[in-house]
Amino acid sequence: MDKNNHIVTIDNQVNIINYSIEDIKNLIYTIRGKQVMLDSDVANLYHYETKKINQAVKRNMGRFPERYCFQLTEEEIKDLKLQIATSSLECLRSQFVTLNNMGRGQHRKYLPYVFTEQGIAMLSGVLRNDIAIQVSINIMDAFVEMRRFLASNGHVFERLTNVEYQLIEQGKELTKHEKQFEKVFDELQKSKIEEFNQKLFFEGQIYDAYSLIIDIIKTAENKILIIDNYIDDSILKMLSKKNKNVDVIIVTSQNSNLIKLDIHKFNKQYPTLKIIKTNKFHDRFILIDNRKLYHIGASLKDLGKKCFAISKIKDEDYVEKINQFC
Repeated sequence: MDKNNHIVTIDNQVNIINYSIEDIKNLIYTIRGKQVMLDSDVANLYHYETKKINQAVKRNMGRFPERYCFQLTEEEIKDLKLQIATSSLECLRSQFVTLNNMGRGQHRKYLPYVFTEQGIAMLSGVLRNDIAIQVSINIMDAFVEMRRFLASNGHVFERLTNVEYQLIEQGKELTKHEKQFEKVFDELQKSKIEEFNQKLFFEGQIYDAYSLIIDIIKTAENKILIIDNYIDDSILKMLSKKNKNVDVIIVTSQNSNLIKLDIHKFNKQYPTLKIIKTNKFHDRFILIDNRKLYHIGASLKDLGKKCFAISKIKDEDYVEKINQFC
């Protein structure tokens, strides 16, 4: 069984529910210097009610010392709204919004508990079933990847922490600064893509590959040029994430699967998309704002199906030549 899947039994039927390691990493926070997960998120992954997870812990208190599981204070919940402990900048935005909507006691009678990595391992033994064991393995893998991520991206979090300290010193509520945080996230996202030179994806890394392409698309401020002979309507879904008023040109072969109706519908909502058909190109490229050129080792419709690489081309002469062709 794929390590990114776990089994859930509903009405005596067994189903596979996909929870990627990336999904689980989005649920990991840092409290009291420890990486932890909220009890409600843990319960959701296990397909249990939150209160039943906590009841199982209370029945086995000897197995859950404070370094494994502890209850948050009201102050820690406030601090959690400023937490920067996640695997990608898009996740930072998601966690910020989620926590900002978590008021005191919202939909719950008691303050939430959190579990450390060791607590998750102990919980799988308490719940005593194959489902819990597999879910716990996935969660612990996510904790390992998160530690690696934090170790290699400390400079990013330092920048965000400086913003946090400024807000605290000003004594203002976080909710009044959502727009400022959004701007910080956007700038850091652009910085992340600027620093990217090459990324290798292996078979099965479909989500990760699509995510990087979408991140690249989001950096465009004026124009996106895509060159791919085997384009289909999946590219339209990716391009729907582009910034408003960014023009798109797709250069593809005469045999492209994009139909005029799809293009017309796309332009009604996300103008403006133009198609150029030619047989001049063999490889795949994305050019952002006539400045940043990326070579794509696979057709955009096949991302992650086989091993391939995405590389940034820094030679300005190549950028100019691509512009001349189109």
